[in-house]
Amino acid sequence: MSVTVRVPAKVNVQLAVGAARPDGFHDLANVFLAVGLYDEVTVTPADELRVTCEGPDAGQVPLDRTNLAARAALALAERRGIDPAVHIHIAKDIPVAGGMAGGSADGAGALLACDALWRTGASRAELLAICAELGSDVPFALVGGAALGTGRGERLTGLEVGGTFHWVFAMAERGLSTPAVFREFDRLAEGRTVPEPVASRELLDALAKGDPDALASAVSNDLQPASLSLFPELADTLAAGRGAGALAALVSGSGPTTAFLAGDAESARKIAETLSASGTCRTVRTACGPAAGATVV
Repeated sequence: MSVTVRVPAKVNVQLAVGAARPDGFHDLANVFLAVGLYDEVTVTPADELRVTCEGPDAGQVPLDRTNLAARAALALAERRGIDPAVHIHIAKDIPVAGGMAGGSADGAGALLACDALWRTGASRAELLAICAELGSDVPFALVGGAALGTGRGERLTGLEVGGTFHWVFAMAERGLSTPAVFREFDRLAEGRTVPEPVASRELLDALAKGDPDALASAVSNDLQPASLSLFPELADTLAAGRGAGALAALVSGSGPTTAFLAGDAESARKIAETLSASGTCRTVRTACGPAAGATVV
């Protein structure tokens, strides 16, 4: 038998970043919103652990044991004394190295799929603990919906969302390394006091009300200046989206994908068309949020 799990991408509607901690991480107030772009992770019994991948930019995905999907299988197998002999196949639709947590999604998807395949009976709390060990964004990929992530983003509090938000995502011609963006954030922050990261009350209220105009006035990303410093051309994409009528334009997470909030589905379609013709990005996608977290299909 095999098990397939569908797992969503995310956009950070707020990413507040604190100063670097002694362990090298940063405290965050990270408001996640899952959106309807999905990877599908299928696990099948095999002679040994192996990973394959198909889809856009699949050639950039590592197929060894550094892949988060492989690490998830190994982590669960070690806890349960199971031989991690599975074939993990990733069908990618989430941008690779795009700031939308595609790798984290694959880790959460593989964990849930292996749990179902091996019938481990792991609790939700145990799965979330493994996710947190794998990476800061992995727990949210399991949970989906909307949540506030604190600590380094792994401690989640679910958030109420009162409606559907329409987004347009523009994929860049090249990737950005998340560690490099954080290093640039630290460099830009030298000599100034970095405030403690706190979730915006206005933003949380806008999510709860399902109000795109209010959300547009509250979105923020403290990593955006660092991403633009490393990838200045992203400013042209942001400007093109604003000119096309986006209510808000921001870099998604550490980038380089840029995210544009639209008032409705028709507005999203028009923004996507304009961005596609602008010459400032590689591809454009539309999606709605919130979306469900990792789900066995």
